[in-house]
Amino acid sequence: MLQYYRKMQTTKINNRRYLGNKYRLLPFITDVISAECGDFDTFADIFAGTGAVSSAYTDKQLITNDILYSNYLCHLTWFSDEPFDEKKIEKYIAYFNSDIPYQENYMTQNFANTYFSDKVCSKIGFIREYIENEYNAQKINAKERAMLITSLLYGLDKIANTCGHYDAYRQNAELTDELTLALPEPNANLRHNECFNCDTNELAKRISADVVYIDPPYNSRQYSDAYHLVENIARWKKPEVFGVAKKMDRTALKSKYCTRAAPKAFADLIHDLRAKYIVVSYNNMAKKGNDRSNARISDTEILTTLQAKGTVKTFSEQFKAFTTGKSEHLDNEERLFVCKCN
Repeated sequence: MLQYYRKMQTTKINNRRYLGNKYRLLPFITDVISAECGDFDTFADIFAGTGAVSSAYTDKQLITNDILYSNYLCHLTWFSDEPFDEKKIEKYIAYFNSDIPYQENYMTQNFANTYFSDKVCSKIGFIREYIENEYNAQKINAKERAMLITSLLYGLDKIANTCGHYDAYRQNAELTDELTLALPEPNANLRHNECFNCDTNELAKRISADVVYIDPPYNSRQYSDAYHLVENIARWKKPEVFGVAKKMDRTALKSKYCTRAAPKAFADLIHDLRAKYIVVSYNNMAKKGNDRSNARISDTEILTTLQAKGTVKTFSEQFKAFTTGKSEHLDNEERLFVCKCN
């Protein structure tokens, strides 16, 4: 592997487009949690997405979880306290940013000139295969592997021919041939955190925390549909893809919280959780949008379920959401339901 000596670009946890990202709402969320939950030691973020909310609590012992493996790798990057060699990571990223010769691979064969140009697809395929080979050869550890894949995923997000998700790509768009990776910057003072990649309801039976933060999907739009390509690259199992959007089989990644089974799944989750405080974040779309946008769990269902667990207070904040670009409901209200458990 060649060595390069130049100033390395860096990236932070919030430098990624993601539906439902709570980064802009952190002041609201953290203010409410601070006022209502007081001092605490452990914080669980069990529908963590990009990990934006967890990033506000790196002074606590963290438990993160997401059903998407791509998000799990990002959580390892930002929150795992496994040692890593920053200079080694810099050398890999510098090499990946060099002029790598074109070669046919899984990415060119399936995704050329869709979300990315043929040349960028070649580079993606090369980089992802290189990372996996280095890990299998034990030249990098799990944290370093996660950091390199996260660097790739964040780099792709900046140039993807989409509006931030992969349900479709723009036809006849001008595609760049440039892909630049940056060095992720994890927090330097992490505690012994736990990162999971599993069904949230199953995880609830295994963990306990002072504060459990819950931010489930609120409508029928499955995250595995919106981020199938990101998930495909992260897992790197090279599955068959189909349809115009080039999606893989995502059956195992479907969330009950995007279906009519959501109220029952939510009730089971709350029942099984062991926590001093449960904080639920939920959007107020209700019946304001089309059927796919409508909330799968009503306010009444949330309140009734939480009240069976303890004393509940509600808080709200207006915000402009990151959407698919088609929504007319740009001004939404984010609600926090804070339950002090019995």
